[in-house]
Amino acid sequence: MDIKPTFAQGLSMKEFEYDLPEDKIARFPLTVRDASKLLVWNKGQMQEGRYSGISDLLPSPCTLVFNNSRVMEARIIFQKPSGGQIEIFCLEPHTSYTSISDAMAQTGSVLWSCLIGGASKWKKNVPLLKTVGEICLEARFIEKRADDFIVEFSWTPGYMTFASLLHTMGSVPLPPYLKRKVEDSDTDRYQTVYAKESGSVAAPTAGLHFSEQLLETLSCRNIQSLYLTLHVGAGTFMPVKSEKITDHHMHEEFIEVTGSFVAALITEINKPIIAVGTTSLRTLETLYWLGLKIYLNKHITAAELSLDQWYSYTQPQSITVSESLGFLQDWIKKQPSNKLITRTQLFIVPGYHFKIVKGLITNFHQPQSTLLLLVAAFIGPAWKNAYEWALNNNFRFLSYGDGCLFMP
Repeated sequence: MDIKPTFAQGLSMKEFEYDLPEDKIARFPLTVRDASKLLVWNKGQMQEGRYSGISDLLPSPCTLVFNNSRVMEARIIFQKPSGGQIEIFCLEPHTSYTSISDAMAQTGSVLWSCLIGGASKWKKNVPLLKTVGEICLEARFIEKRADDFIVEFSWTPGYMTFASLLHTMGSVPLPPYLKRKVEDSDTDRYQTVYAKESGSVAAPTAGLHFSEQLLETLSCRNIQSLYLTLHVGAGTFMPVKSEKITDHHMHEEFIEVTGSFVAALITEINKPIIAVGTTSLRTLETLYWLGLKIYLNKHITAAELSLDQWYSYTQPQSITVSESLGFLQDWIKKQPSNKLITRTQLFIVPGYHFKIVKGLITNFHQPQSTLLLLVAAFIGPAWKNAYEWALNNNFRFLSYGDGCLFMP
């Protein structure tokens, strides 16, 4: 059972509201990825830059950490014989699978947690069929739960993986606040150029601004790039409905981190570690707390090694970052996959003490969102000044909008 931190009991979501006019929300990306504007916030001082020139704005040397999760084509439209449509939105795999990667690699059939548009028109165990060329997909919802449905997908040819099937049958889901239909260009632009591990239902949007040319420029400027995986869940768009922050149930997300990543991070730990996106930051900070868990229980199993939302605030013991990552590295070496595959529920709110991350590159986030809480935790009450400055200087907001470089 989570123990809520006393310092956060008085935090109200009303403190994290701001007026976001509809015309400030970017409905489409810019033609050139790295042409987006960048609000540079350095110890309270603000200036305007561009992503294309970010290598001149970062400390050198430093290390950027990217999330290489790939947005899966999670929306599948089925046409009913009667003429109506059923939309299935694939959220995450059934708990019988050890990871998203495992579920995406399934052939022939798979179980998935889904949202269903038009669910009242679809009876339990009645199949829906969709055919594209020689590929035939069948869907049956087998269980209705409080917040979702469990859907069984089966398909032919049976040798196809579920990842390949989605690529053929599905479409990329856009954030609901864009209020428009998916266009062909979104298939490319709502995906980072370095996306690799399929499993997210939303893009790690801070990375959308990085072009292949920009990544090459960073490398030439003695700026190291490392890649981890956090599969972004639909919970990232869920508003905080509770008045008090401590009453919010933070969503869980899958993370996958290789032993080689942890080894590389250890060698870079004395340089400024800058997270590209809130998902990279959340994963990096999670690694510290998991290393501490291993230190406290040397025999902890993979099934036991996860992080609940308040653990970091209520843990009286502390070790150095190098010690923590060392324990984590030794633990990963003992795993058959040489990977850490788990879930994190880490909830970063004002009062959180950052262990690994020294800088953050991120987009502008929705009012009263968990992502805005994270920004407020990182730079303090000055987030209000930064957001007001951006609104007054015609910055574009949310997923396809401009971004910030925070260096506290």
